[in-house]
Amino acid sequence: MNDRRSPWAGSAPGAPFVQDDEGMLTLHFDRAAVQSSMDPARPVDLVLDYSRLMMAALLFVPAPSRIGMIGLGGGSLVKYCHHHLPDARIEVAEISAEVIALRGRFRIPPDDERLRIDCVDGADWIARHDETFDLLLVDGFDIGGQAGALCAQRFYDDCHAALTRNGLLAINMHADDALHGAYIGRVRASFANSVSVVATEDGVNEIVFAARGDAFRLSEKQLFQRAAALHERLGLDLRAQAHPLVEGRRRDFAPARRAAVRHGLDPDD
Repeated sequence: MNDRRSPWAGSAPGAPFVQDDEGMLTLHFDRAAVQSSMDPARPVDLVLDYSRLMMAALLFVPAPSRIGMIGLGGGSLVKYCHHHLPDARIEVAEISAEVIALRGRFRIPPDDERLRIDCVDGADWIARHDETFDLLLVDGFDIGGQAGALCAQRFYDDCHAALTRNGLLAINMHADDALHGAYIGRVRASFANSVSVVATEDGVNEIVFAARGDAFRLSEKQLFQRAAALHERLGLDLRAQAHPLVEGRRRDFAPARRAAVRHGLDPDD
């Protein structure tokens, strides 16, 4: 495709590109799927449903002091946390230098004492952290879907180890991935079944929440009360998610086979 006016002109297969889509700035790896979306008039807003659902993690960890993220995309989660959680330090691992190069287009703040974005493999990066993050958000996709290294048993074990005593992990997954149930089984194995799975309204994505420690020991009423307080404080309405978060703990997924050694890779990974 030679037309320089085309948003795909000059893009290598799988290379990120930006498109102005009916007033929204969108990030893509191909024509079929939107990776991230921003309203230029309100760049901090969470436009996509899955990103709002991921922030339901704040119901369990209302005031994280240190947040880790794997996958930058258009920076929706980074911008939201940077703006609304001024006491939190945010560290981001993004494997694609091309994605990071687009941070200015999506108005992602520059690195400072509160924000650091590194061009690094997320699986390698998380393995270097121990009891570091109160909140860990994983949204690692490329043109092929979820990155394989971010779905392995070892990765989920490392995520558990990287959380503080009552820390929480939230993972964005494609609901129609053929190995979706196996991935959730691995998360359950790493987190001793302290897991809740909630689908987005369109059913395309599911957010997997996994807790280390006592973060999940909240009733539906307590979650609703926290959601009401969060709505008043941040304008993020998650009150309707109180019931799905409780029900999501009861969903049954067959556990995947564990490796014999914690840091050994399962042959099926």
